[in-house]
Amino acid sequence: MLEKPPVLTQKTIRDAVGKLSNQEVLSTIADINNKYLYWSDVKYKKAGDLTPQELWAATQLSRISLYAFYWPEFGIRVPVTSHMQEMCHDFDMNFGGYWGTESIIPRDSQEKFLSSSQMEEAIASSQIEGASTTRKVAKEMLRRNISPRTRAEQMIHNNYAAIQYITENRNAPLSEDIILRLHEIMTENTLDNPEDAGVLRTSNNIVVQDGITGEIVHTPPDFKLLPSFIEKLCAFANSDGKYFLHPIIKAITIHFLIGYYHPFVDGNGRTARALFYWYMLKSGYWLTEYLSISLVIIKSKSSYENAYIHTELDNNDVGYFIEYNLKVLKNAFDDLKSYIETKISQKQRAIDILSIGGINHRQAAILSMIRDNPMLALSTNDIASKFGISKPTASSDIKPLLKRGLLKTIPINKKQCNYVKGDSFDEVLKTIH
Repeated sequence: MLEKPPVLTQKTIRDAVGKLSNQEVLSTIADINNKYLYWSDVKYKKAGDLTPQELWAATQLSRISLYAFYWPEFGIRVPVTSHMQEMCHDFDMNFGGYWGTESIIPRDSQEKFLSSSQMEEAIASSQIEGASTTRKVAKEMLRRNISPRTRAEQMIHNNYAAIQYITENRNAPLSEDIILRLHEIMTENTLDNPEDAGVLRTSNNIVVQDGITGEIVHTPPDFKLLPSFIEKLCAFANSDGKYFLHPIIKAITIHFLIGYYHPFVDGNGRTARALFYWYMLKSGYWLTEYLSISLVIIKSKSSYENAYIHTELDNNDVGYFIEYNLKVLKNAFDDLKSYIETKISQKQRAIDILSIGGINHRQAAILSMIRDNPMLALSTNDIASKFGISKPTASSDIKPLLKRGLLKTIPINKKQCNYVKGDSFDEVLKTIH
């Protein structure tokens, strides 16, 4: 269990207030808040002659002025720091019309990039919740519309369908019907009791446990509060409210609230991340469709879980969850830029290879892949899956390359073979500049 913050006494608070005129203390607190550090990190910070407890008290007092939204039933507080505002401003410049769709994603590649990113998100979001399968197998299932064979594949299939659903309903106001339908799609054929799909839980027989220790880390609110919660969540999502809350921070807050209230027997995490996407798209952040947030989260799953736990241990201060998710969003955006740059470069190299003549774009792409990785071995299935074509079409692409010596076969068994760099490959391609 993570260490809980200390219980602050009136004396500790008074002593902390008396030392707030120290510039070093104020600077340290500003740095703590911009990184939104938890007690376990704050206690090691040095700030004048403040004790760790006094510094924590001073930090807590300073955060009162940062709270931009308050969810009264459980004292859920949503802060906005200068660092959060800075990151949101950066996202506004990059997610909206500042770059323009075509400046980051070429028009002729948008559909392919979109399909790939949505598959990645469906796979990663399911893997966070325990779906065990490889990306290669999962992508082939989605590309070829193969019926799921395992529970893990069903989770991924459902997640992909849920992404299509929220995309289609991006302009609709959030309603209980949309939330329940989203959950129903997300959990189809994956629950112990199929009747729990698309239905709010009707008991308190649910807890969130540490996956390693089995320790209970969160007990969700009483199920009797859920109808009221869903109603208020929809009102929160559909209205700017009395005070403005930046749409990205609002989307993250919606994500948190679903995870905190745990309105369903299972599938809460996947539903929460899907609703985050929905609100981002609804708010005009079109580039979200091309991002895989879950692919970044799965690489830092313990930090994702700790962001929830830190929030709860610190009296439901959502700042920890917001700060973590803003970093995830930045990493996902950076990954997208890097991915697109790589794909554009690969595409350009494949176009260059077309100059050898007598080959199509897919064949050029195959040769480009082998030029980039001379030890690469490809099967007919690999090529069919890569380009979303049938095996006969993949075989038709391979045969001319074999005939010209650009590829050659290596046997795997009596029936199957792979294709590798051919004996004429270097000689033919050396003419390309």
